[in-house]
Amino acid sequence: MLVFEFKAYGKPKQYAAIDEAIRTVQFIRNKSIRYWMDNPGTNKYDISKYTSLLAHEFPFVNELNAMSRQASGDRAWSAIARFFDNCKNKVTGKKGFPQFQRNNRSVEYKTQSWKLAEDRKSITFTDKKKIGRLKLKGTRDLHFYQIKQIKRIRLVKRADGYYAQFCIDVNRSETISPTGKAIGLDVGLKEFYVDSFGNTVENPRFLRRSEHRLKTAQRIVSRRDKGSKNRAKARQVLGKCHLKISRQRKDFAVKLARCVITSNDVVVYEDLKIKNMVRNHCLAKSINDASWYQFRVWLEYFGKVFGKLTIAVAPHGTTQECSSCGATVKKTLSTRTHVCQCGCELDRDLNAAKNILSRGLSTAGHVGTFALDACNAFGESTSILVG
Repeated sequence: MLVFEFKAYGKPKQYAAIDEAIRTVQFIRNKSIRYWMDNPGTNKYDISKYTSLLAHEFPFVNELNAMSRQASGDRAWSAIARFFDNCKNKVTGKKGFPQFQRNNRSVEYKTQSWKLAEDRKSITFTDKKKIGRLKLKGTRDLHFYQIKQIKRIRLVKRADGYYAQFCIDVNRSETISPTGKAIGLDVGLKEFYVDSFGNTVENPRFLRRSEHRLKTAQRIVSRRDKGSKNRAKARQVLGKCHLKISRQRKDFAVKLARCVITSNDVVVYEDLKIKNMVRNHCLAKSINDASWYQFRVWLEYFGKVFGKLTIAVAPHGTTQECSSCGATVKKTLSTRTHVCQCGCELDRDLNAAKNILSRGLSTAGHVGTFALDACNAFGESTSILVG
């Protein structure tokens, strides 16, 4: 499944219609959650039937397309199913009891109530919400795909405007020549990562660089009266600042992950528990700013696309263990150099990267003789996780 995003342009009246559709989606989801609370034993099919009853009871719900109403019910059931799964798997801490949504930002259409123009540069929504024709602007070309391959269309509201997302049913796979290289990555805060060859990538620190602008925008919001138009404008400016930072992080993670995957046949990294690490209030902001998890997600995605092997190993002891003799050398966070009795003297992060690579290769077995040939020949999903 590929997701292509385009900026949607229309008139203020059309934007108001999109906002009304988004509020309707939120209303259906919250009513479905309440119905589940009041009626124990409610299943997914009962939620789907209840969305139809809401259409008969409320005229503004009936204005939304039937498939969009079902998609809203599916959102509610996803939250309920996630709560049940967490309880069944005995997840520690809060189980994620379904909450009422307050700030929904998207409405989803499936295969009805929309029509794409022949030049693929505009889309018309034909339901009773009267959104009408929206112009599309983006870098993707929809001419390569048939209309029946478009399974869903989402209208998303962001701080800088409205966007249309096309979910296309197609499997993406690319073939490149093997490099014969295996690499281990040790992510950190000083450098974004250090690989087993000694190469480093600078940590961009997007949030830290924009912190002054964020504080100024937040201060202006706090000074405006609640409910005023000036406060709404100030909130929009603040939202654009946060949106820019999130886009910078994503762009950095995508480009770096693609470069790493295309340059190596085996990529090994740590299976970090970010949720537990951010409990340290001294490092939480820096850890979230680094966005290690987003980088890992794109590593695994491009690993499947290019047929490369990605391995997540347990992070315990990778820094304390000597990559040369295997002895344990205790170090604090302030100790940046690994010095062992065997004579091995390396940078702390480089030593950890070498240990990560050796653990990954021992997990994968004879990578060079079988696994790499298989993943390059068949292009199969080759991602190995801990456990």
